[in-house]
Amino acid sequence: MKKVVKFGGSSLASAKQFKKVGDIIRADKSRRFVVPSAPGKRNDKDEKVTDLLYQCYDAASDGKSYKKILEKIEERYMEIIDGLGLNLNLDHEFAAIEENFLKKAGRDYAASRGEYLNGMIMAEYLGYEFIDAASVIFFDADGSFEAELTDQELGERLEHVENAVIPGFYGSRHDGTIKTFSRGGSDVTGSIVAKAIHADMYENWTDVSGFLVADPRIIKNPEVIETITYRELRELAYMGASVLHEDAIFPVRKEGIPINIRNTNKPEDKGTLIVESTCRKPHYTITGIAGKKGFCSINIEKAMMNAEVGFGRKVLEVFEKYGISFEHMPSGIDTMTVFVHQSEFEEYEQSVIAGIHRAVEPDFVEMESDLALIAVVGRGMKATRGTAGRIFSALAHSRVNVKMIDQGSSELNIIIGVKNADFEEAIKAIYDIFIMTEV
Repeated sequence: MKKVVKFGGSSLASAKQFKKVGDIIRADKSRRFVVPSAPGKRNDKDEKVTDLLYQCYDAASDGKSYKKILEKIEERYMEIIDGLGLNLNLDHEFAAIEENFLKKAGRDYAASRGEYLNGMIMAEYLGYEFIDAASVIFFDADGSFEAELTDQELGERLEHVENAVIPGFYGSRHDGTIKTFSRGGSDVTGSIVAKAIHADMYENWTDVSGFLVADPRIIKNPEVIETITYRELRELAYMGASVLHEDAIFPVRKEGIPINIRNTNKPEDKGTLIVESTCRKPHYTITGIAGKKGFCSINIEKAMMNAEVGFGRKVLEVFEKYGISFEHMPSGIDTMTVFVHQSEFEEYEQSVIAGIHRAVEPDFVEMESDLALIAVVGRGMKATRGTAGRIFSALAHSRVNVKMIDQGSSELNIIIGVKNADFEEAIKAIYDIFIMTEV
């Protein structure tokens, strides 16, 4: 059995946390390949090493004073090394980093050094081989990830390696310059490594015990989701639920490799298992609730709209002209409503309205602002009658006015539109009716 284990910044923020990670890895011999993040915050007032590296690089490349920031970064790593009792000297590495900062090697290079140095410490601590991600993860000249080349090179490099540490977050272009994934990209690295070695499991260790049914800032101590499918996760992640970098799903999904979200501080918790599909019956009718504020709706009315070929295309072309993407588009016989991000729309609202009038000659156009969208997601909804009815009943009981409802043909999710002011209350009402009453 082969497992890839990725540890987030909070899991590696100090020597104390490193020791927890070491215990977790040593407790299971199948945890053979480790992907570390850069050290995160040790407390609320602390700074992430990646942020310090950005600050240091910006100062150095602008010819400003940077030494104190660099010393602060060195101290963070020395504290970890000393706390673990390691005989490891990073002076040469920091000298190279300083030199490259002054040569303006790029912000991607700067950010990547957090994972790079933590990877060296992790390899020394575990007695594993250290493999620089720049030598096995590749991007083209435009900065696009080269999945096939990486999969081939990484697979060949690790084929006869028993245990290895591969730093997360970065790779290299063919000219040797460093390129990073977007923030949180160590999740993606772990997924890429898991695919390349045909892992049996990809464990992603963080500071929560899995994916939660709802936002803990809204629901106190929400239930942990035991099993979730990739499709359900995509729906929830798109609507703002975040534990895993969403691009981390794709490499392992192609191979059918499950992802297990685990808590470094509570390793006894099973966490959440993310799978392609499952015959396991969900504990509740719904899997999760997520949402976002800050939308507005543009409602277009025109008699006999449904008989007018190309009506929808013409309307959306107006939004496209101004670079505005739409979120949802519920429609009726004579009505069509387009939901967009209010912040993107406000600057162009009058131009868009004028464009719609010219394009389709509507009878009436009306806008409504300060709206929120909530996604109720669950594979169990398909086999359960009355799900939408229960949602409406719960919201009515909580005096929440529903502005829109949209259900996909897959019956995997129901999208509800409410006023921003009703957002939290709506989520509480839905959670209560599906989770608290089904316990």
